[in-house]
Amino acid sequence: MLKKVFGSAVFGVEATTITVEVNVDNGIGYHLVGLPDNAIKESNFRIAAALQNNGYKIPGKKIIINMSPADLRKEGSAYDLTLAIGILVATNQIKAEHIERYLIMGELSLDGNLQPIKGALPIAVKAREEGFKGFILPKQNAKEAAIVDGLEVYGVDNIKQVIRYFDINEALEPTIINTREEFNKSLNFPEFDFSDVKGQESIKRCMEIAAAGGHNIILIGPPGSGKTMLAKRLPSILPPMTLHEALETTKIHSVVGRVKAHTGLMAQRPFRSPHHTISNVALVGGGSYPQPGEISLSHNGVLFLDELPEFKREVLEVMRQPLEDREVTISRAKFTVTYPSSFMLVASMNPSPGGYFNDPNAPVTSSPAEMQRYLSKISGPLLDRIDIHIEVTPVPFDKLSDERKGESSVAIRNRVTTARALQTERFKSSDSVHYNAQMNTKQIRKHCKLDDASMGLLKTAMEQLNLSARAYDRILKVSRTIADLEGTESIKGSHISEAIQYRSMDREGWLG
Repeated sequence: MLKKVFGSAVFGVEATTITVEVNVDNGIGYHLVGLPDNAIKESNFRIAAALQNNGYKIPGKKIIINMSPADLRKEGSAYDLTLAIGILVATNQIKAEHIERYLIMGELSLDGNLQPIKGALPIAVKAREEGFKGFILPKQNAKEAAIVDGLEVYGVDNIKQVIRYFDINEALEPTIINTREEFNKSLNFPEFDFSDVKGQESIKRCMEIAAAGGHNIILIGPPGSGKTMLAKRLPSILPPMTLHEALETTKIHSVVGRVKAHTGLMAQRPFRSPHHTISNVALVGGGSYPQPGEISLSHNGVLFLDELPEFKREVLEVMRQPLEDREVTISRAKFTVTYPSSFMLVASMNPSPGGYFNDPNAPVTSSPAEMQRYLSKISGPLLDRIDIHIEVTPVPFDKLSDERKGESSVAIRNRVTTARALQTERFKSSDSVHYNAQMNTKQIRKHCKLDDASMGLLKTAMEQLNLSARAYDRILKVSRTIADLEGTESIKGSHISEAIQYRSMDREGWLG
């Protein structure tokens, strides 16, 4: 007897429906075909124990299971439940009239309980697209899959519940969540708030400008000056994610199994802070079976690189292309996977290996040669892609001991959102540009026109401060954002002079 059951495989951030064909014939043997990996080949032991512990069995007949399309590699243990139900139906141990209308996925424990799977959201999206009535999966993944409306999602704890659902029509409780309610729940209560930061008003202002224009930023300062604390709070002042962005972000985290069981939809922008020992594959994604890297997990959010010069140079260099293209493509002989990676880069560094360069009260601990070696780890082309450089100074005691609360993240975010709305209107005719940081040279010339006084100020600053040529466009982009925050159409001299302050690394005495 031949029976078909449906599962799904995830490639990149998209799912492909897998048809599991179970054929039972006279003879003895268990044959699994269709390019399964080792985890799937081992599934017959898990399935046999799970069925036996729930009063069923794999009969001593010839069972051939084909996972179609047969030329597509399947991996992971998420097909256990699919295969087990297929065997039970094909061997007439249970009845299942409408099984072809359901997509079934889950990893089995030996007692028949279900373990969570990866990629529940993209699988649910594909199931709805292909007209499936319902999706049966482990309870831990149910909220994540239930984001997709128009699809019945059943979260189950044990294979016994699935058997009874098909065999004797015992009802399963569908998981229903209000996506918009979930989305809005944590919007105004960020985990990290700018009101916790004492002092550092100029840096907060800098962060606000970076958030408003989507500018990459580097913080330079001695240990303990608050660089990490400020960076962690940046996502709280970015504009709230749209529902589309939230779905896109959740999809990527779902693929690597990082969505928390109680949340479902990710409403907060991601903040990723990889350690400086990270490899380039872990940063950009890849591996023999490609997985998203840190830059894709920070899509629509913030990637924070603490102690930037401590990262291996080749690791930093692989970021150059994704920073420009806002996506990363991983190519293999048989297939190509593209992951989105539109993120804000926030980097921090000590000004010298010892940490106290430019501090008159600290002992000199780094020789000029050590300084040069330390700073040369950051290449010019990478620095090119960072619009704002700001020096962070330690907070004085009277500010630290001040009991007054600073301005809240929600108040700052309201100003940022207003400035972003202006940019959305400005770039509405462009598909690739959404905010000021993404402007190309042509758009800079169009939207960043200066009057004679402002142009004279910029010319003087570039000559006097010995600013490099690459600083010119960056200053114009940042000044455009400062003008947007003030709500003015034209760029004024005050906007230019403020933007000039944010190019520390271009001055002589830093990187030359």
